[in-house]
Amino acid sequence: MSTELSYVHGASDKQLIGQTIGRFFDAACARHAGQDALVVRHQNIRLSYRELRLKVDALACGLRRLGLEPGDRIGIWSQNNYEWALTQFATAKAGLVLVNINPAYRRSELEYALNKVGCRALILSPSFKSSDYLAMLADLAPELGHCEPGLLRAHRLPKLEIVIRLGADRSPGMANFDDLLRPPSRDEADVLEELGDRLQFDDPINIQFTSGTTGNPKGATLSHHNILNNGFFVGEAIRLKEGDRVCIPVPLYHCFGMVMGNLGCLTHGATMVYPAEAFEPLAVLRTIAEEKCAAAYGVPTMFIAMLDHPEFADFDLSSLRTGIMAGSPCPIQVMQRVIDKMNMREVTIAYGMTETSPVSFQSGTDDSIERRVSTVGRVQPHCEVKIIDNDGRIVPRGTPGELCTRGYSVMLGYWGDEAKSAEAIDRGGWMHTGDIATIDDAGFCNIVGRIKDMVIRGGENIYPREIEEFLYTHPKVLDVQVVGIPDEKYGEELCAWIIPREGERLTEDEVREYCKGQIAHYKIPRYIRFVDSFPMTVTGKIQKFLIRQRMKEELGLDEAKTA
Repeated sequence: MSTELSYVHGASDKQLIGQTIGRFFDAACARHAGQDALVVRHQNIRLSYRELRLKVDALACGLRRLGLEPGDRIGIWSQNNYEWALTQFATAKAGLVLVNINPAYRRSELEYALNKVGCRALILSPSFKSSDYLAMLADLAPELGHCEPGLLRAHRLPKLEIVIRLGADRSPGMANFDDLLRPPSRDEADVLEELGDRLQFDDPINIQFTSGTTGNPKGATLSHHNILNNGFFVGEAIRLKEGDRVCIPVPLYHCFGMVMGNLGCLTHGATMVYPAEAFEPLAVLRTIAEEKCAAAYGVPTMFIAMLDHPEFADFDLSSLRTGIMAGSPCPIQVMQRVIDKMNMREVTIAYGMTETSPVSFQSGTDDSIERRVSTVGRVQPHCEVKIIDNDGRIVPRGTPGELCTRGYSVMLGYWGDEAKSAEAIDRGGWMHTGDIATIDDAGFCNIVGRIKDMVIRGGENIYPREIEEFLYTHPKVLDVQVVGIPDEKYGEELCAWIIPREGERLTEDEVREYCKGQIAHYKIPRYIRFVDSFPMTVTGKIQKFLIRQRMKEELGLDEAKTA
């Protein structure tokens, strides 16, 4: 066994960016003025960096015109679109804290998120797939039907005053997004400029919800410094350069889209390319071919869907050279096919968590394929990582332990929750990830398990406790345990073992119907079993690993070999 300790530091000759997103954005738009900044295929929109700056400044002034002040929280509940990108940059310039709301959220999740962080404003799409956002919001805030825009006083959403809708139609009590894009007056532009001088790069600028083992999601609060630098160094790792076009089919509400995608492009003068409002394999393939994208992002399930598409061979993907596969464990075979069939010879794997902006480890474009498929790479520049045992002591290289990280990327904390923040970030500034990992003698990291009982389904982090607490509310459910089990397509799927109340009959369909419209579709268990008891230790602790094992045997499942 190695005598060297499992501590690594990403020493770098590239300095951290000591600017707010707004100040960096303005300089980048001037530097790359004539270059394409944003291409949104499904909306037929193309903007140069010069044009993007004008739109973003107009929106920033429009939001301030509504009375929004630096530090106010503004939610966005929408699929991928041009408006999402404008909002991301405009809120940063106006000093507003952008609150990312998962498009799959339903009523109870929306209510919790808005109230938890005290959103004063909400931008929403009218609808997306099976979600009628306007109807869900009207259920929570019927007062919208008879109030003036900007003057909402809703009993269930006491902090929400301003609702802004996308699209050409009008809705009672709501402002229209497009109305906010009118060119600002000279005075408004001057005030925005002056504001940019007052904002600091350590100010909070973004809240992203991440589920916790206690059930309710926690609002990871990120600064300009956190996400701007992480976007930059992720882009550096895949060798992005000015003029590269990056295909971004991953969701913008997630760090993968808005940080690794949008900010990765901004910091390199590259082009953000959105193929569709949500992932569609054919749209992505067509976009890569027609836009001549140099890079593509996705979780493994996305790449599988593209590779297996019946029209895959019809597209010329020779422009591709790089990209990122992240969000869930990557099957080795998939990585090899992406390199061989999609020409992504420099594709990298990235590992991290929302709380760390997100990336802590990333493989290099010149690492061997073996390294790229069997590890998550080496530590990111300017980050520190240690692997510790149960007593908090750093373990020798090659020994499993909890991965902890420290540096510019660690979040400011969980919004409004000092206790949870202190649990996650210790007095030394180390973020405790809950992941079990090893670091080898060459500094490569391998994630070997999770302390937290987390399930990763198709790139979505799900904590069973949240699902359990919801299912407990069903009148016929006495007890429930939820686990993740292997799945070829999604990496993992949810399985619920339910003990019904005495004398009650419960069906799988009944449980699924109960979940519909209340929790996000990806949180609804695929497998449901009714049992009399759970496997337990002599001390009464439920052995979830045995539930998982029995389901794997019942379904004939094997763990996929992953990086």
